[in-house]
Amino acid sequence: METYFKCFIERCKTVRKSPPIFRDGNTQHLTMNCRSEVLEVTVEARQVEEAMLALLHTILLHRSTGKFHYKKEGTYSIGTVGTQDIDCDFIDFTFVRVSSEELDRVIRKAVSEFKDALSSDGMGQISLEFYQKKKSRWPFSDECIPWEVWSIKVNVVNLANEQERQICREKVGEKLGEKVINVVEVINRHEYLPKMPTQSEVDNVFDTSLKDVQPYLYKITYQITDSLGTSVSTTMRRLIKDTLAL
Repeated sequence: METYFKCFIERCKTVRKSPPIFRDGNTQHLTMNCRSEVLEVTVEARQVEEAMLALLHTILLHRSTGKFHYKKEGTYSIGTVGTQDIDCDFIDFTFVRVSSEELDRVIRKAVSEFKDALSSDGMGQISLEFYQKKKSRWPFSDECIPWEVWSIKVNVVNLANEQERQICREKVGEKLGEKVINVVEVINRHEYLPKMPTQSEVDNVFDTSLKDVQPYLYKITYQITDSLGTSVSTTMRRLIKDTLAL
């Protein structure tokens, strides 16, 4: 827990430069180096929801702030961000999320739709994209410019018996632990973040619709692949058999 807050405090202290604006012929456009990170997990069907919640909430924990309270333009204070430990039912794993029921409902809804779309032996990808808005002149709509995208590839396998499920429960927990450490390491790098906005621009950078937390603007999307690759299924079964042989 202490590591999470140290990372968050250091990010708040760092001053970022705005991305450059270039001209291409007669068209002016904003260019930004959008970071892309890919995580991959192999789970059984009943573990999909918990695994996705663990990873998405971990990322959002580090991409959220307390609510901004403006005293006057350019002067503000930031509220506190509460946290909560969540124990998984089908994975030997506990993750930390922002203590916001509103945010949790939004994430759960997206994950539930993704889980329902996955087949019992299929694969898919759920993506968490952070972006900022660039105001456009009427009658054009605002431009949404991504600056960081996390893609989580999910492989779903069928297991033969309860013994295999128990081993999978432990192995998936170990893998999620590794992924969470990876997320923290990536987020702790000194790379681009949108600069802290003035009061009139806060909605261009943060989602201010929640009453108890203020994440950077984001959207969650997913895509489904019909069938699971044979190599992935074979790898998981080999892992389980090797564990049984010990």
